[in-house]
This record gives sequence, structure tokens and C-alpha cells, in this order.
Amino acid sequence: MSAMASAPQVGSTGEVSRNAPRKAALSGFLGSALEYYDFFIYGAAAALVFGTVFFPDAGATGVLLSIGTLGVAYVARPLGAVLFGHFGDRFGRRNALMATLLLMGVATFLIGCLPSYDSIGVAAPVLLVVLRLLQGLSAGGESPGASSLTMEHAPEHRRSFYSSFVMSGIMFGIVLSSLVFIPIAMLPEDQLLAWGWRVPFWLSIVVTAVAYVLRRSLQEPEVFAEIQDSDETAKAPIVQLFREHPGTVLRIAVCASFAMVNTIVNVFALAYATTVAGVARPTMLAVITLANAVAVCSQPLYGLLADRIGRKPVFAGGLVGVAVMVPVFFHAVATGRVGWIAVSAVVLIGVCYAAPNGVYPAWFPEQFPAQVRYSGMAIGLMVGLLAAGFTPALASLLTRSDPADWTPVAWLCGAFVVAAALAALTGPETHRVPTAELGRRHTADAR
Repeated sequence: MSAMASAPQVGSTGEVSRNAPRKAALSGFLGSALEYYDFFIYGAAAALVFGTVFFPDAGATGVLLSIGTLGVAYVARPLGAVLFGHFGDRFGRRNALMATLLLMGVATFLIGCLPSYDSIGVAAPVLLVVLRLLQGLSAGGESPGASSLTMEHAPEHRRSFYSSFVMSGIMFGIVLSSLVFIPIAMLPEDQLLAWGWRVPFWLSIVVTAVAYVLRRSLQEPEVFAEIQDSDETAKAPIVQLFREHPGTVLRIAVCASFAMVNTIVNVFALAYATTVAGVARPTMLAVITLANAVAVCSQPLYGLLADRIGRKPVFAGGLVGVAVMVPVFFHAVATGRVGWIAVSAVVLIGVCYAAPNGVYPAWFPEQFPAQVRYSGMAIGLMVGLLAAGFTPALASLLTRSDPADWTPVAWLCGAFVVAAALAALTGPETHRVPTAELGRRHTADAR
């Protein structure tokens, strides 16, 4: 973050506060950290605990049912994208982002308070699904809004660098949740099931409080404030979005589907490694933590690279690496050799996946004008992320007949990654377009 202090903030409409880009980036970092802290502790608990706690009568299918609840949040995300996108484009980014933060923090904390199936019966998994839906609503507006706000606050020649910290926050959230969950996973089985799994959910309130205090101090980006002052905000953002930019929404949805790779690694591969390959739970959590810690540092570097050479080559180039490394990673997991698993995970997530993941927080919102930027980014991204929500359950189904055969999962990942790369190549190059002109029809000329 210290590199941010050296860059003066000169927006397209004049000089604004030097602190605004840093505050926006740090706010996005913390908000996204909370979002994926929640995601990963839920994913880890779904893979390791929830089958027994909430679906004990399901027998062998309990893990499949618990992993399936991950997808519930992704169903709610597009609705959250529409809701918070409307408020963010109509009334301002800041207030919408404060609402998403509080909703996520409260829902996560309450999951940790839920009674088990043995205590209240079928009401337990029902309440779990309801709270997961609330988390999905929040997530539908959080990272798209944070990306839009950070990109709009950033200097024109550093938009990708500053925005990349939103994704670094996501990876940091995974690292943080892993550091919390590793000692929890080492508890004796009876303590883990009775109370241990609840502790990471309760601790989310700390991240919520810190991020809320910081977010309250943010101002609206100048490019959006000018639109508000001139009364040029969209009256019905979603209507204007689909009337003028339907192709852009579709392209971003396909591009965003590459995120299913990270979900496969963090959820399905965790369950596969511990139940099939015989890797200890704390060991596999440590490997995932290491890979994501590398991505926390590498993503801003990819942001800098994309500011220099363009968004498309970094995004598509990283996806090529992901397609190559997914089968290498699963082969390593199948061997059970921890060193080989760790190296392949770091290359897959920390080197290859980090490239598109670090670039899209700037590139996706850059493809829309400010009047519909929040909505466009949110809806396109969340529709694409539906794939990330359900592919772990789909992967479990694909390997059900032969749990040791990981090749169908590798082919599944390859199909999504190739589609995302091809969609990216049809998009505009935006790294040299002034912030005030982003999203206009002639932007395509800058390809």
C-alpha cells in the first residue's frame, strides 16, 4: 500500500485529495476481505463440518448437500447486484457499500449462532440457507461497488493498480480465514462439531467493524459526484444498462466465469484432498493459504503491468496459464505429495489465476459509463459467478462414480477458462482511455 502514497491523484476533472485513492483501495481491500473471509470459512465448514451438523440423516450425501448450499448465495447474488447496483448508480456508491458491509457481517455472525439439526431439526438447515441467501445479496453489491469506486478515485494511469487491491483483499480474506480455520480443524472431532466451527464465523464481526469505520470516511468519486450535481444520474439504471449495453453485460458475465477455478480449488479440491488423497485437513488448508498469500502480493503487480501494456493481454494470458496448470494441480493432489501440491497450487493461484483476477476490478467497470457502471459491473460479474457457486457441487457429481478420477473436473475448468479468454478478446482495450470517457461507444476504437 505504501506505493499508493507516491502517486498524485489528478482526476479528469481536476485535482482531488491525495488520500482518496488510498482510502478507496483500503476500503475495497477490507470489504472484499470480509466477503471472502466469509466465503472461505463457509466453504471449509461446508466441506468438513456442515454435512454432519446440518444434514446428519443424509448419510453419504450429507457432504454433497452441504456443499450445495454454497450455490444458494450465488443465486441471490444477481438479485443483490440489481438492488445495490440501482442504489449505487442512483444515490451513490458509498451508502450502498456501507449497506453491503453490514449485511454481510451480521449474516456471517448469525451463522455461527445457529443450532444444529439435532437441536431444532429441519429448521437448522432452513435457517442456514436463509442466512446464506442474505450473504449472497450482500456479495452481489460488495466487490462490484468497491471496484467501481476505487477505479473512479484512482489516477488515470494507475486505475488497474489501485483497483487490484479489491481482489487482493479477497485473497487476504481467504488467507485470514485459513489461519483461523487451521487450528480449528485440528480440534478433536467432538469439539469441532460442537463449538469449534462457530468461532471463525463469530470473529467476522471484527473485520466488519474496522471496514465500516473506514468506509464511513469515504467520499463519492469526483466523476460520479459531477453527474449527481448536474442531475444526470440514471433514473432507472438497469433499464438504461440493458437498452444501451447488453453485449457488454454478456461479455463480462462470460469473462467472470473463470472465477469457478478458485472455488474448485478452495472447496472441491479441499474435500477431494482430505477424503480421497489422504492429505490432512490442516495441511491442505495451509497449502491453500500459501497460494492465496502469493496472490495477495502478485495481483497489484499484474495491475501495474496492465496499466502499462493493457488489460486484455494480461487477462487472457493468465487464463492460458490457468488452463495448463489445473490438471497439473489435480495430478499433484492425487499423489498426496505435499511439496508438489504446494508448488502447483502457488503457480496455479498465485501466478496464473492472479493475472486475470488482479485486472478485472478495473477492466470490467471501465467498459461502462459512470451512470450505469455499478449496475453493469455488478450484474455482469454476478451472473458470471453463478458458475463459481455451483461447480463444486457439479464436480462432486462428476466424480461420484469414481471419486479418485479428477479428469472430468479438469475438463470442466478448462471449458470455462477457454470461454472466458475468448470473450475477453472481443472486449475493448481501455487502459489509455480517460476516466471521463470510459464506456462511451467510441471506446472500442482504443482496442
